[in-house]
Amino acid sequence: MTRRVAVTGIGIVSPCGIGREAFWEGLCSPAPEGIRAVHDFDPLPHFANPKEARRADRFTQFALAAAGEALEQAGEIDADPTRCGVLIGTGIGGINTLEKQILIRAEKGERRVSPFLVPMMMPNAAPAAVSMRYGWQGPCEATVTACAASTHAIGNAANLIRSGRCDAVITGGTESALTITALAGFGNMTALSSVGISRPFDAERDGFMMAEAAAILVLEEHSAAEARGAEILGEVVGSASSADAHHITAPAPGGSGAINCMEIALADASLSAADIVHINAHGTSTPLNDMAEAIAIDKLFGTNGPAVTSTKGVTGHALGAAGALEAAAVLLSMQHRLIPPTAGYSTPDPEMPSFDLVTDEPRTWEPGPSMSNSFGFGGHNGTLVLAPPSA
Repeated sequence: MTRRVAVTGIGIVSPCGIGREAFWEGLCSPAPEGIRAVHDFDPLPHFANPKEARRADRFTQFALAAAGEALEQAGEIDADPTRCGVLIGTGIGGINTLEKQILIRAEKGERRVSPFLVPMMMPNAAPAAVSMRYGWQGPCEATVTACAASTHAIGNAANLIRSGRCDAVITGGTESALTITALAGFGNMTALSSVGISRPFDAERDGFMMAEAAAILVLEEHSAAEARGAEILGEVVGSASSADAHHITAPAPGGSGAINCMEIALADASLSAADIVHINAHGTSTPLNDMAEAIAIDKLFGTNGPAVTSTKGVTGHALGAAGALEAAAVLLSMQHRLIPPTAGYSTPDPEMPSFDLVTDEPRTWEPGPSMSNSFGFGGHNGTLVLAPPSA
């Protein structure tokens, strides 16, 4: 029998709020302007001393901060540490460290390059740091599938519990890639908004605003979480991963890859399209991706489909951390019984299929089975199906 997967903890570091309650308030507030950096983040409380903090790239610092909050909410998990895993996704990893050390080598020579360069920049630094911090000795892996990374990480983590390999997994995503070179690269490929506004699905959309963030979930085997009296925040009931096999940056025409991924996730959850009441869309604010996802939603769910929002209007696009940030938004939407609006949206696109996009104000809803979509460069597709806690 397949085991159920409960979510018992959420931790957030985001540009619209540090901590899950500040994050939620930010999602329901006007969007910030410009690049979505995390301001006022102090890493020192999350480390034994300043030297230890300096030896962790910012993306790892974020992961440790978010994991600490998530585990504090989850409470004490009395499980075999070899059956407790850590799966954290990232799109780029420690590019802050890499860029700084390249400049040091160019200006001061090879011998001045830090011996900590490799362990700070490697994408698996974040899950490694979390596993060592808490002594979780099960599978410890970094998922690196561009903007679908943390959605894939959460899906894979849930499957470790469903299959019986693990009893608990710390999972999610982290990203801090707001370096001069990374921003130049995304800007020169015209992925970034030229006017500094993230406006998913809007007729005037012209690219995303880069963001940094981390979102971490604690997943547990459902009956064990119940037995120890943990508050169950929701369930991961299905997931999917697929590839467009089409183009390194552009989505497959007609949203075929997105449709395939959502259909697989529905089958994994033993649900039909009619059962889904809410979708947190990938909704990056780029012309091709928003159109492909809108077509996919229309084809799969029809004209009377679920309420759709893109929280990237507020958060910007946190690359490999985006999927976890949006999964957390769905779970918090269930808790607060509100769906945040799609910030930045004002002008309908006449060429886009119409669907029930939440705009202007948060919308009240009766929580039910929901989707969170992520689609990344390389043609990576990821979908999670989340459900509210059982009555």
